[in-house]
Amino acid sequence: MDAETWVCDRALLPSGDVADDVVVEVEGGRFTRVEAGGSTSAEAVRLRGLVLPGMADAHSHAFHRALRGRTHSGRGSFWSWREQMYALAGRLTPETFLPLARAAFAEGVLAGYTTVGEFHYLHHDVYGRPYRFRNEMGHVLIQAARDAGIRLTLLDTCYLTGGVSASDGEMLPLSERQVRFSDGDVDRWEARVSALADGYTGADDVVIGAAIHSVRAVPAEALAVVAKWAADRGAPLHAHVSEQPAENEACHAIHGTTPTELLSDHGVVSERFTAVHATHLTDGDRTVLGEARAHACFCPTTERDLADGIGPARELLDAGARLTFGSDSRAVVDPFEEARATEMNARLASLERGVLTSAELWAGLTTDGHASLGFADAGRIEVGARADLVAVSLESPRTAGASAVAGADVALFAASAADVTDVIVDGLPIVRDRQHRMGDVGELLADAIAAAYEES
Repeated sequence: MDAETWVCDRALLPSGDVADDVVVEVEGGRFTRVEAGGSTSAEAVRLRGLVLPGMADAHSHAFHRALRGRTHSGRGSFWSWREQMYALAGRLTPETFLPLARAAFAEGVLAGYTTVGEFHYLHHDVYGRPYRFRNEMGHVLIQAARDAGIRLTLLDTCYLTGGVSASDGEMLPLSERQVRFSDGDVDRWEARVSALADGYTGADDVVIGAAIHSVRAVPAEALAVVAKWAADRGAPLHAHVSEQPAENEACHAIHGTTPTELLSDHGVVSERFTAVHATHLTDGDRTVLGEARAHACFCPTTERDLADGIGPARELLDAGARLTFGSDSRAVVDPFEEARATEMNARLASLERGVLTSAELWAGLTTDGHASLGFADAGRIEVGARADLVAVSLESPRTAGASAVAGADVALFAASAADVTDVIVDGLPIVRDRQHRMGDVGELLADAIAAAYEES
């Protein structure tokens, strides 16, 4: 499909309205015309159903896709699940990571994601030794995203310590399973990520950002170094924040404050910052994030799988923060389910319906999600924006019969990733009639996961 003009049966526009017969024209990967009911040539390709802006997966760990179906049953907690995740991380090489990440990203495109924020900490080999090309695993992820047809924000993660001792409040050394995540000290992290970022200066499809794994994994004295690196480059900065009560307790034990307050005290929190999970926050934490206009990335399909808890979405929005959504552990890869689950969780917690508005949920999936990843020009169907389109069938068993007055709510509250039929990224068709340009993504995933577990 080489056409640069499409006609959308129905399309969600920035106003929040759904318009019929929307003509879109694209040049250089950007929308040059968006007109409801406009005339066009016979060569224009029609996109059936409801057409949405591209959506952003604001927090992803691609290699976790190999855990699906292997870690969900039985008793335990986040901490027992983490040991299984470490075991998988210890198996991966550049040769097995590439096909796994490529297939995982392709699954995301099939679901309607056009940008992914990859929280990347598999930096070195299993013994903690740098690869010959010290950013080899980062290059693997960039190649995987390009092959899969998705834009990438690579959030290169600083990871220096193994946690906090509950008995004396001291930072712990890295375990054998964690050494491959670490550069040893923050200066070496900075040198490595600077070299990576310099190699992609000017890339239109890749943003190199930074991440602080957590206040458990980065000492207080290193936080400002990471924050300054991101600020100097105008790059996104993300961190896992208050995912578990034990994390808050450990932070109090060593610093006498909350993770959010600690990060704020060291210059981490700003409008470019994203607090991932943000599940167990104090009123003061919410105020800090809101006043900074920071993002809070909820990953409810992972948070419920790991028994993390229900985050304060409404309270964060009311405080001034911006909400985004991520697939995280990729236990589920479905943007509609992430947004829907956030609202449904809020209903369970509040005993009220409609806690979040449709407009707030769509913003988290589209404009705010992309902005948190450094792509503020994506996530809306309007002239000048990146030309991303996601077509959703209105004839599936899930969506059939929805009233026209439902607008885009049929996607938020009824559709699933399986209803996505076509995906266009920067004007390029990546998915057509539910088929990814790489072929059978299920087969690619099966082969990549089998290879990952076979690798010794």
